[in-house]
Amino acid sequence: MPAPHPRLLGELAAEFAGTMVIMLFGLAAVAQVAAAGIGDHDSIVWAWGLAVVLGIHVAGRISGAHLNPAVTVALAAFRGFPWRKVAPYTIAQLLGAFVGALLVRWNFTEVLHAADPGLTIKTQGVFSTLPGNGTLPVGEWGALRDQILGTAILLFLLLAITDATGTPPATGLAPFVVGLLVVAIGLAWGTNAGYAINPARDLGPRLASFLTGYGGAFRDQTGYLYFWIPIAGPVIGGLAGAGLYEALIGRFLRATAHAEATLPAVDRITGRVRG
Repeated sequence: MPAPHPRLLGELAAEFAGTMVIMLFGLAAVAQVAAAGIGDHDSIVWAWGLAVVLGIHVAGRISGAHLNPAVTVALAAFRGFPWRKVAPYTIAQLLGAFVGALLVRWNFTEVLHAADPGLTIKTQGVFSTLPGNGTLPVGEWGALRDQILGTAILLFLLLAITDATGTPPATGLAPFVVGLLVVAIGLAWGTNAGYAINPARDLGPRLASFLTGYGGAFRDQTGYLYFWIPIAGPVIGGLAGAGLYEALIGRFLRATAHAEATLPAVDRITGRVRG
Protein backbone atom coordinates (compact mmCIF):
# COMPACT_ATOMS: atom_id res chain seq x y z
CA MET A 1 0.00 0.00 0.00
CA PRO A 2 1.48 3.40 -0.96
CA ALA A 3 2.32 5.77 1.87
CA PRO A 4 -0.10 8.69 2.40
CA HIS A 5 0.84 11.95 0.70
CA PRO A 6 2.76 14.27 3.08
CA ARG A 7 0.03 16.91 2.77
CA LEU A 8 -2.62 14.40 3.79
CA LEU A 9 -0.46 13.30 6.72
CA GLY A 10 -0.32 16.89 7.88
CA GLU A 11 -4.08 17.24 7.58
CA LEU A 12 -4.64 14.05 9.57
CA ALA A 13 -2.18 15.16 12.24
CA ALA A 14 -4.05 18.46 12.51
CA GLU A 15 -7.43 16.74 12.80
CA PHE A 16 -6.02 14.41 15.46
CA ALA A 17 -4.47 17.24 17.48
CA GLY A 18 -7.41 19.61 17.17
CA THR A 19 -9.93 16.98 18.24
CA MET A 20 -7.69 15.93 21.13
CA VAL A 21 -7.51 19.53 22.35
CA ILE A 22 -11.30 19.76 22.35
CA MET A 23 -11.52 16.65 24.53
CA LEU A 24 -8.84 17.87 26.94
CA PHE A 25 -10.95 20.89 27.88
CA GLY A 26 -14.50 19.67 27.32
CA LEU A 27 -14.24 16.31 29.08
CA ALA A 28 -12.15 17.73 31.91
CA ALA A 29 -14.80 20.36 32.59
CA VAL A 30 -17.46 17.64 32.84
CA ALA A 31 -15.18 15.61 35.14
CA GLN A 32 -14.76 18.57 37.48
CA VAL A 33 -18.51 19.07 37.75
CA ALA A 34 -19.63 15.44 37.87
CA ALA A 35 -16.89 13.97 40.04
CA ALA A 36 -15.59 16.91 42.08
CA GLY A 37 -18.56 19.25 42.28
CA ILE A 38 -16.55 22.16 40.91
CA GLY A 39 -18.55 24.24 38.45
CA ASP A 40 -22.01 23.73 36.99
CA HIS A 41 -23.90 23.22 33.74
CA ASP A 42 -22.86 26.59 32.35
CA SER A 43 -19.18 26.02 33.04
CA ILE A 44 -19.42 22.80 31.03
CA VAL A 45 -21.13 24.56 28.13
CA TRP A 46 -18.57 27.37 28.01
CA ALA A 47 -15.67 24.94 28.34
CA TRP A 48 -16.87 23.01 25.30
CA GLY A 49 -17.31 26.20 23.31
CA LEU A 50 -13.85 27.50 24.20
CA ALA A 51 -12.42 24.04 23.52
CA VAL A 52 -13.79 24.23 19.98
CA VAL A 53 -12.21 27.68 19.52
CA LEU A 54 -8.84 26.30 20.59
CA GLY A 55 -9.18 23.16 18.46
CA ILE A 56 -9.95 25.25 15.38
CA HIS A 57 -6.89 27.41 16.02
CA VAL A 58 -4.75 24.27 16.21
CA ALA A 59 -6.02 22.64 13.02
CA GLY A 60 -7.68 25.32 10.91
CA ARG A 61 -4.78 26.43 8.73
CA ILE A 62 -3.75 22.88 7.83
CA SER A 63 -6.92 20.80 7.57
CA GLY A 64 -9.79 23.26 7.75
CA ALA A 65 -10.54 22.04 11.29
CA HIS A 66 -13.46 19.71 10.65
CA LEU A 67 -12.86 18.00 14.03
CA ASN A 68 -16.16 16.14 13.59
CA PRO A 69 -17.07 13.29 11.20
CA ALA A 70 -20.52 14.82 10.69
CA VAL A 71 -18.85 17.98 9.40
CA THR A 72 -16.50 16.01 7.16
CA VAL A 73 -19.33 13.97 5.60
CA ALA A 74 -21.49 17.06 5.07
CA LEU A 75 -18.64 18.98 3.43
CA ALA A 76 -17.98 16.04 1.12
CA ALA A 77 -21.66 15.89 0.17
CA PHE A 78 -22.22 19.61 -0.39
CA ARG A 79 -18.94 21.52 -0.52
CA GLY A 80 -16.65 19.42 -2.71
CA PHE A 81 -14.45 17.96 0.02
CA PRO A 82 -12.85 14.80 -1.49
CA TRP A 83 -14.72 11.65 -0.51
CA ARG A 84 -11.41 9.77 -0.49
CA LYS A 85 -10.39 11.83 2.55
CA VAL A 86 -13.57 11.20 4.56
CA ALA A 87 -12.45 7.90 6.10
CA PRO A 88 -8.90 9.08 6.98
CA TYR A 89 -10.23 12.30 8.52
CA THR A 90 -12.82 10.37 10.52
CA ILE A 91 -10.20 7.95 11.85
CA ALA A 92 -7.90 10.82 12.83
CA GLN A 93 -10.76 12.57 14.64
CA LEU A 94 -11.72 9.38 16.49
CA LEU A 95 -8.13 8.75 17.54
CA GLY A 96 -7.74 12.33 18.73
CA ALA A 97 -10.91 12.05 20.81
CA PHE A 98 -9.79 8.68 22.17
CA VAL A 99 -6.34 9.89 23.23
CA GLY A 100 -7.73 13.10 24.71
CA ALA A 101 -10.23 11.06 26.73
CA LEU A 102 -7.52 8.72 27.96
CA LEU A 103 -5.51 11.68 29.24
CA VAL A 104 -8.55 13.07 31.07
CA ARG A 105 -9.36 9.62 32.46
CA TRP A 106 -5.79 9.24 33.71
CA ASN A 107 -5.56 12.67 35.26
CA PHE A 108 -8.92 12.40 37.07
CA THR A 109 -8.39 8.81 38.23
CA GLU A 110 -8.46 9.54 41.95
CA VAL A 111 -11.43 11.89 41.77
CA LEU A 112 -13.49 9.56 39.58
CA HIS A 113 -12.84 6.55 41.82
CA ALA A 114 -13.66 8.54 44.94
CA ALA A 115 -16.95 9.79 43.50
CA ASP A 116 -17.90 6.51 41.84
CA PRO A 117 -15.84 3.48 43.04
CA GLY A 118 -17.70 1.10 40.75
CA LEU A 119 -17.23 3.30 37.67
CA THR A 120 -20.93 3.20 36.88
CA ILE A 121 -23.45 5.28 35.00
CA LYS A 122 -23.01 7.92 37.70
CA THR A 123 -19.80 9.20 36.11
CA GLN A 124 -20.09 7.64 32.65
CA GLY A 125 -21.48 10.98 31.49
CA VAL A 126 -18.02 12.47 31.96
CA PHE A 127 -16.96 10.67 28.78
CA SER A 128 -20.04 10.00 26.67
CA THR A 129 -23.62 11.17 26.35
CA LEU A 130 -26.80 9.57 27.67
CA PRO A 131 -30.50 10.10 26.89
CA GLY A 132 -31.92 12.69 29.25
CA ASN A 133 -28.39 13.13 30.62
CA GLY A 134 -28.95 9.89 32.53
CA THR A 135 -31.75 11.21 34.73
CA LEU A 136 -34.57 12.79 32.71
CA PRO A 137 -37.38 10.81 31.01
CA VAL A 138 -36.04 10.91 27.45
CA GLY A 139 -36.01 7.66 25.47
CA GLU A 140 -33.62 6.46 22.81
CA TRP A 141 -35.74 7.69 19.91
CA GLY A 142 -36.15 11.07 21.54
CA ALA A 143 -32.38 11.23 21.85
CA LEU A 144 -31.96 10.29 18.18
CA ARG A 145 -34.38 13.03 17.16
CA ASP A 146 -32.46 15.47 19.33
CA GLN A 147 -29.11 14.56 17.79
CA ILE A 148 -30.47 14.91 14.27
CA LEU A 149 -31.93 18.33 14.99
CA GLY A 150 -28.97 19.59 17.03
CA THR A 151 -26.42 18.63 14.39
CA ALA A 152 -28.60 20.00 11.60
CA ILE A 153 -28.53 23.35 13.41
CA LEU A 154 -24.76 23.06 13.81
CA LEU A 155 -24.09 22.44 10.11
CA PHE A 156 -26.65 24.95 8.86
CA LEU A 157 -25.06 27.73 10.89
CA LEU A 158 -21.49 26.51 10.42
CA LEU A 159 -21.91 26.83 6.65
CA ALA A 160 -23.49 30.25 7.12
CA ILE A 161 -20.60 31.44 9.28
CA THR A 162 -17.91 30.17 6.91
CA ASP A 163 -19.56 30.98 3.57
CA ALA A 164 -17.24 33.44 1.83
CA THR A 165 -20.07 34.68 -0.41
CA GLY A 166 -22.19 35.60 2.62
CA THR A 167 -21.23 37.67 5.66
CA PRO A 168 -18.30 35.75 7.18
CA PRO A 169 -16.67 37.04 10.39
CA ALA A 170 -13.70 39.35 10.15
CA THR A 171 -10.31 37.71 9.67
CA GLY A 172 -9.38 35.57 12.64
CA LEU A 173 -12.79 35.71 14.32
CA ALA A 174 -14.35 32.64 12.70
CA PRO A 175 -13.08 30.20 15.39
CA PHE A 176 -14.58 32.38 18.12
CA VAL A 177 -17.94 32.63 16.36
CA VAL A 178 -18.05 28.86 15.80
CA GLY A 179 -17.24 28.40 19.47
CA LEU A 180 -20.17 30.67 20.37
CA LEU A 181 -22.36 28.53 18.12
CA VAL A 182 -21.39 25.44 20.15
CA VAL A 183 -22.11 27.35 23.37
CA ALA A 184 -25.54 28.34 22.06
CA ILE A 185 -26.36 24.76 21.12
CA GLY A 186 -25.25 23.58 24.55
CA LEU A 187 -27.36 26.19 26.32
CA ALA A 188 -30.46 25.49 24.23
CA TRP A 189 -30.18 21.84 23.16
CA GLY A 190 -28.33 20.05 25.95
CA THR A 191 -31.24 18.48 27.82
CA ASN A 192 -32.39 15.53 25.74
CA ALA A 193 -29.08 13.90 24.84
CA GLY A 194 -26.15 15.98 26.06
CA TYR A 195 -25.55 17.61 22.64
CA ALA A 196 -22.84 15.27 21.40
CA ILE A 197 -23.42 16.56 17.81
CA ASN A 198 -20.13 14.85 16.92
CA PRO A 199 -19.62 11.08 16.50
CA ALA A 200 -15.90 11.33 17.34
CA ARG A 201 -16.56 13.32 20.51
CA ASP A 202 -18.85 10.55 21.77
CA LEU A 203 -17.41 7.30 20.41
CA GLY A 204 -13.73 8.01 21.12
CA PRO A 205 -14.24 8.82 24.82
CA ARG A 206 -16.83 6.05 25.16
CA LEU A 207 -14.25 3.52 23.96
CA ALA A 208 -11.58 5.04 26.24
CA SER A 209 -13.86 4.75 29.27
CA PHE A 210 -14.82 1.18 28.38
CA LEU A 211 -11.18 0.13 28.17
CA THR A 212 -10.42 1.75 31.53
CA GLY A 213 -13.12 0.17 33.67
CA TYR A 214 -16.52 1.46 32.61
CA GLY A 215 -18.06 -1.87 31.64
CA GLY A 216 -21.42 -0.35 30.74
CA ALA A 217 -20.01 2.41 28.59
CA PHE A 218 -21.83 1.38 25.42
CA ARG A 219 -25.26 1.19 27.09
CA ASP A 220 -27.57 3.78 28.58
CA GLN A 221 -29.21 3.82 32.00
CA THR A 222 -31.88 1.36 30.85
CA GLY A 223 -29.35 -1.14 29.51
CA TYR A 224 -30.08 -0.27 25.89
CA LEU A 225 -27.11 -0.47 23.50
CA TYR A 226 -27.13 3.27 23.03
CA PHE A 227 -23.74 4.06 21.49
CA TRP A 228 -25.00 4.11 17.87
CA ILE A 229 -27.37 7.04 18.42
CA PRO A 230 -24.67 9.75 18.87
CA ILE A 231 -23.06 8.36 15.70
CA ALA A 232 -26.03 8.00 13.36
CA GLY A 233 -27.94 11.05 14.58
CA PRO A 234 -25.17 13.58 13.95
CA VAL A 235 -24.33 12.18 10.50
CA ILE A 236 -27.99 12.31 9.42
CA GLY A 237 -28.49 15.72 10.98
CA GLY A 238 -25.31 17.12 9.48
CA LEU A 239 -26.37 16.12 5.99
CA ALA A 240 -29.85 17.52 6.57
CA GLY A 241 -28.57 20.84 7.93
CA ALA A 242 -25.99 21.31 5.18
CA GLY A 243 -28.52 20.37 2.51
CA LEU A 244 -31.06 22.80 3.91
CA TYR A 245 -28.49 25.60 3.96
CA GLU A 246 -27.58 24.96 0.35
CA ALA A 247 -31.25 24.85 -0.69
CA LEU A 248 -32.35 27.95 1.21
CA ILE A 249 -29.27 30.19 1.29
CA GLY A 250 -26.08 28.90 -0.33
CA ARG A 251 -27.24 28.61 -3.93
CA PHE A 252 -28.78 32.08 -3.87
CA LEU A 253 -25.64 33.60 -2.38
CA ARG A 254 -23.54 32.07 -5.15
CA ALA A 255 -25.99 33.26 -7.80
CA THR A 256 -25.90 36.78 -6.35
CA ALA A 257 -22.10 36.76 -6.18
CA HIS A 258 -21.90 35.54 -9.79
CA ALA A 259 -24.30 38.21 -10.98
CA GLU A 260 -22.39 40.95 -9.18
CA ALA A 261 -19.11 39.71 -10.65
CA THR A 262 -20.41 39.74 -14.24
CA LEU A 263 -22.27 43.10 -14.21
CA PRO A 264 -20.51 46.35 -15.11
CA ALA A 265 -19.21 48.31 -12.13
CA VAL A 266 -21.96 50.62 -10.85
CA ASP A 267 -21.42 53.68 -8.72
CA ARG A 268 -23.10 52.94 -5.38
CA ILE A 269 -24.17 56.59 -4.97
CA THR A 270 -25.28 57.72 -8.46
CA GLY A 271 -26.25 54.33 -9.90
CA ARG A 272 -24.31 55.15 -13.10
CA VAL A 273 -22.21 52.52 -14.83
CA ARG A 274 -18.52 53.18 -14.32
CA GLY A 275 -15.76 52.24 -16.73
